[in-house]
Formats: sequence, C-alpha cells, structure tokens
Amino acid sequence: MSDPSLPVPAAERVTLLDAVRGFALCGVFVSNSVMWFSGRVLLPRERFKDLTAPPVESSVMALYDFFVNQKFVTLFAFLFGLGFSLQLTRAQARGVSLVPLYSRRLLVLLGMGLTHLFAIWVGDILATYAVVGFALLFFRHRSDRTVLLWVLALMVGVPLLVSALQSFGPRWLWGIQAALDAARARTALDSAAKARFLEGLLADSPWETQVANARYGVHMLPQVKRLTWMSLILGRFLLGLLAGRYLLLQEVERHRALHRRLLVWGWVLGVPGNIVGLVIQRLRITGVVDPARSDWMFLVPTLQEVGHLGLGAAYLAAFALLFQRERWRAGMQLLAPVGRMALSLYLMQSLVSLWLYDGWGLGLVGQTPPSRSVAMALGVFALQIPLSHVWLSRFRFGPAEWLWRSLTYGRAQPMRLAIGDRQEPPNPSSSGL
Repeated sequence: MSDPSLPVPAAERVTLLDAVRGFALCGVFVSNSVMWFSGRVLLPRERFKDLTAPPVESSVMALYDFFVNQKFVTLFAFLFGLGFSLQLTRAQARGVSLVPLYSRRLLVLLGMGLTHLFAIWVGDILATYAVVGFALLFFRHRSDRTVLLWVLALMVGVPLLVSALQSFGPRWLWGIQAALDAARARTALDSAAKARFLEGLLADSPWETQVANARYGVHMLPQVKRLTWMSLILGRFLLGLLAGRYLLLQEVERHRALHRRLLVWGWVLGVPGNIVGLVIQRLRITGVVDPARSDWMFLVPTLQEVGHLGLGAAYLAAFALLFQRERWRAGMQLLAPVGRMALSLYLMQSLVSLWLYDGWGLGLVGQTPPSRSVAMALGVFALQIPLSHVWLSRFRFGPAEWLWRSLTYGRAQPMRLAIGDRQEPPNPSSSGL
C-alpha cells in the first residue's frame, strides 16, 4: 500500500485540472481586486458612481459584472468538489477511509482561513470552504440522483426561501412601514460599518488597518446572507463531486459531446441571467429600484445564480475543449503550475494587494477606477505565472501547500525536489490529482 502522505507523482496529475484552477484563480483575483481590495464595495453610492462615471470605466464595470463577477468563484468551488471526488477515489483504491485524513485537512484549512480572515483580509474564502467541505462527507456514498436533488435544493430552493423570508417575513410580522424602517436601520448600520472599515484601511499603520479588518470580519460573520452563500458553495461543491464521478475533466475526449452541450446551454442560460443582474444593479445604483419596496426583488438572487452557473459552465467546457487542441494546450499549460500552488498564490495576492491599496502602502483604496484595478490584478498575476514555474522546478509544493500538508500529516513533508524527481511535464490525459 502506498504512503498517502507522499505527493501524487507528476505523471499521475491531471494537467487540465491544474490549468483550470490557475485560470479560475486569475478570475478570482480580478474580482477580489475590483470590488474588495480596491475598497469599491465599501464606498458610498455617490463615490461609487463617480469612479465608474467615465464611459471607459462604465464599460469596464459592465464587462466585469457580466463576464467575471461570481463566474470564477463558481469555477473554483466546482474544482474543490471535484478534488474531493478524486481524493475519495484514491482512498477507495487504497482500501482506506477518507474521513480521518480529509477531516484533518479541513481543520488545518480552517485554521489557515481564520488567520487569513482576521489577520490579513476579511474577504477570505478558505474558512468557508473548510466548514462547508465537511458537508461533502455526507454525500460520498449518496446516489447521483440524490446529489442532484440536493444541488437543486441548495442552489435554487434555499436562496429563494431565504430571500422570500427576508422580503416578506418582516412585513407579515410587523407591517409594511415597520419593515421598511427596520430595513433602513440595517442599511444605515451596514453603511456605518463600511465607513469605519474604509477609514481604518486608510490609516498609515498596518496595525490599525488590520484591526479594522478584524472588526469588519466580526461584523460580517453573523449576517444571514452568509448562510445563503454557504448553501450556494455546497451546491457548487456537489456539482464538482458529480463531475468527478463521471471523469468529466479526466476523460474529456470521451465526454466531448457533453462538453459541447455545456458550452451551448451555459451561454443560453448564462446570458439572460447576467443581463438581468446587470440591469437590476444599474437600477439600484441609480436609485430607480428600491429593494425594500419591490416585491419581485426576492427572485433576483436566484436568477443571477443561474447566470453565474451558466457562464461558469461555459468557461469550463470551452477551456476543456480547447485544451485538447495541441496549439492551444501549449499556452494553456502555462497555468498548470499556478493551479498546483493556488493556495500560496492566493495568500500572496492578499499581501500584495494590502500593500497596493492600504494606507500604509500605496494608499490606493477607494481611489482606483475599475480599469486600473483590473490592470494591476492582471499585472500581479502575470508575474505569478513565471514565479510558480521557477518555484516548482525546485520544490514539490508551494510554501502554503507544504505547511497545509505538513500540519495535516503531523510531520514536515519533503520540500525540495531531488534531481531524479524533476520529470518531464505530465501527460494531459492522465488521471489522478
């Protein structure tokens, strides 16, 4: 029986999965930069409108909302679920239970995520992935039909129910006027918390900026929308689990027809869903639509999620199909090392962004138009590509991956590659992770 603590041999990795993960990380970084690191989500409505008023900036923001926002986060969550499926397959092949090792992995990830959330950046996703990841254990032996029904419940039923209760529950309990007053009070509290956070980020002391970050993290944790967010993440995880069972990305040629259908239907569902989201967002920014007074608004989050999932599926299918073409594969494989050390690069992106935007660094928070945030994010990511190649030519893991693995197994893992371990690039059609 092979030692599970040993890394998966290069020849057994699925290069496509690593490359897709690198592609998803790029989109996630752009999204985080445009809305969070830049402080745009914290700005008052008028300041937000000023930054996006020029035609170029308005166009960039519209393109971001349509093609980027939530699509790459969806992809990343899908890949997490697919990774769980591959880990389960490897454990079954060894004749051992996945639960102890997987649980330790998630507990370590939770610790890293909480540290990231409170000590570095409030937008952390690692802790949420760790918590929701435990729920995957309950589905490892469930039928495909059961998993699919849960996907529908988590991605359609729960958001609709929560949104409806938030919209109509207070009106039924207290009356329309009292519900409107309560909604305005919540909005005022949230705006005040955002203003304090933004003020803290502008401080010239790293200690003050990180204290402000931690305080805002505490403010965000108990919000109801986090439950909806976790429900959507689990639904995306489960879609990845199903894809892993059917070897959707491990055997692309066998599933070429399915990928083509995903590409077509992804656009068919994704375009209307994202158009709806784009129009509603513009109406809200301009003050034409007041969510507290519009009964139909409870439907919008679900329609938007259909759009996010549709385009996310289209991106995945397009990437997989293009990867099968030799002339495309050579370029796309450049992202594979990025995907192999995605955790390290994700944390690096947070640290670099704090220096770019916080007051103790370049102090760009709240000042950069969308085009500049996109350009800076792509510039940083472009530097991370050769960095990942150089690093993995010498080491087995990224530094954060090494720490995660060492803490999981309770002993330091071999880090530096021996000369004999430096192999040729792996076979793109091979299986394993």
